[in-house]
Amino acid sequence: MKKIRWGTLIAYIVLAIFAIITVFPFIYMILGGLMSFRETTTIPPTIIPKHFEWANYTKVFAQAPFGRYFLNTFITASVTTIVSLFNALLGAFAMVNLKFKGKGVVQIVLLSLLMVPGEAIIFTNYNTIAQMGLLNTYIGLVLPFLTSIFYMYYLQSYFGSISQTIYKTAMINGASDWEYIWRILVPMSKGGLFTVALLSFISGWNSFLWPLLVTNEDSMRLLNNGLTSFASDAGETQLQLAAATLTVLPILILYFIFRKQIIRGVVRNDLKG
Repeated sequence: MKKIRWGTLIAYIVLAIFAIITVFPFIYMILGGLMSFRETTTIPPTIIPKHFEWANYTKVFAQAPFGRYFLNTFITASVTTIVSLFNALLGAFAMVNLKFKGKGVVQIVLLSLLMVPGEAIIFTNYNTIAQMGLLNTYIGLVLPFLTSIFYMYYLQSYFGSISQTIYKTAMINGASDWEYIWRILVPMSKGGLFTVALLSFISGWNSFLWPLLVTNEDSMRLLNNGLTSFASDAGETQLQLAAATLTVLPILILYFIFRKQIIRGVVRNDLKG
C-alpha cells in the first residue's frame, strides 16, 4: 500500500510540475499585458503587477487596427469551418455508406494525399491564387482550406462505428441519403462533428504562414500576422503582451466553454450503447 501511495504521490507531483510549466507562460502573458513598461523589463521579473494597467489594451487598438484583424480572422475561420465541415461530412458518408466503382482507389488516393505535408504544396497554391488574381482577398485566404482529408477520415472512422443496420432501415422506410444524413447521421454524430468544427476553427484562427503569403495589405491581415507586425513596430513590451493576450483569449474562452463537448467527441461517448 505504501508503495502504491508513494507512486501516486510522485505521479501527481510530476503532473503538477508539467502543468505549471505549461500554464505559466499564458498566465504571465495575461498579467504582463496589465503591467507597466518598467515592470515587464525589471530583473528579477515582476509576476504580479502593482497596478493593473487596463489602458494598455486601449493603446493596442489605438496603435494598430486590431479590430480589423479580428474581423478578418473571424470571417476566414468561420467560412473555412462551415465549408470544410460540410465537405468532410458528405465525403465521410459516401466512403462509409455508399457503394460505387473505384471506391478503393479513391480511398487510396485520398490517403496518399494525406501523407503530403502542406508545406510541400504551399507555393503551388500561392502561384494558383496569384494567377487567379485572388491575392489580398477573402477567397484567396480560404480557398485552399475549404476541404480537409484529415477531417473526412476522422468522421469516416466516427461514422463507421454506427451500425449499417440503421442506414439500411432508413433506406427501406423510403428515406433518401440526404434525409438520412440530416435526420439520423448528424444527430447521432454531434460530438464528432463538433470536434471537427472546433479544430477547424482553431486552425483557421491560428493560421499564419498562408495569410502571410497571400496578403500584403494591412486591411487584409489576420491576427497572427498583425501581431507579428505590431511586435516589431511597438517597442513597449507590455503592449506586445497585451496584444498577444487578445489573440489567444478567444480560443481559450471557446475551449473552456465547450471542453465537455470536445472530450465527448474524442472518446465517442455519443455512440455508446
